[in-house]
Amino acid sequence: MTSLEPSVAARPADPALEWQWRYRWSIAIYSGPALTQLAPIDPRGRPTLTPRHVTDRRAAAVADPFVIRTGESYLMFFEVLDALSGRGVIAHATSEDGQGWRYEGVVLEDSIHLSYPQVFYWQGAHYMIPETRQAAEVRLYRADRFPGGWRQVGTLLKGSYADATLHAAGGLFWLFAQRGLDEMRLFFAEAPTGPWTEHPASPLWAGNRRASRPGGRLIEVGGRTLRPAQDGWPTYGTAVRLFEIKHLDRARYEETELAESPILTASKSGWNALGMHHIELIRADAAGWLVAVDGATVGPIAPAARQAAQQRLE
Repeated sequence: MTSLEPSVAARPADPALEWQWRYRWSIAIYSGPALTQLAPIDPRGRPTLTPRHVTDRRAAAVADPFVIRTGESYLMFFEVLDALSGRGVIAHATSEDGQGWRYEGVVLEDSIHLSYPQVFYWQGAHYMIPETRQAAEVRLYRADRFPGGWRQVGTLLKGSYADATLHAAGGLFWLFAQRGLDEMRLFFAEAPTGPWTEHPASPLWAGNRRASRPGGRLIEVGGRTLRPAQDGWPTYGTAVRLFEIKHLDRARYEETELAESPILTASKSGWNALGMHHIELIRADAAGWLVAVDGATVGPIAPAARQAAQQRLE
């Protein structure tokens, strides 16, 4: 690592926050005829949203894009790493075509680190499941004044889970989440509010950092269900792998990795030189696929952020 890397003593004790000190994340829009044939829409390969686009925080990174459509507009919710507090907050941006995005502002923050804000619509309201691992639980939020006005309305799981990802299929709701650093847990319920039951096949991919951490919302295409996963080996956020779920019910779970996987990888130069770890479908039609992705390069964090984060962990 370069001289931008802080000393070992300056880093947070929590290894889950190690990426904050090593990487500078940005968000880009990719397109292509298939999920396995994606490229940046920007002719120079530049990202669409960077920390410099954030106007209401001193940002060190933006990552984990989730997109929802309301009327004629697209809304993207994503993590902003606040460089002064060292914590992630949730912000949003808007777009008319899914390609050009306008930063709007922070919509959710807490005394803990927030990231991975999966937003969904259910029974007349918008909900969000952000990562709240520092609270040792998976929380559910509802928007009273969408796209803002978020408040916690439930706790889905107790425990230290990363990137919990909701999916509806077969008349049930399914929740995929990483526990620890190298196993994926699977739960099911009749409603996203729970109660949640752990699947008998869980944990999945135990001991495998290349498949166990969710890398975005599941994707339905041509009768197939595809699950993106973050490749966490040899380092965090190396690539996005893609798995096809072959069987999913209360008793059985089977998936296989696509031959074309990984579909997003570090470019070794530029804004995504060090890694890519998230993909979100914006739309798919006869013209092809449009997706939001993120990527990382090296970037220093302000000393004040290091000190604040360290104090919270002591």
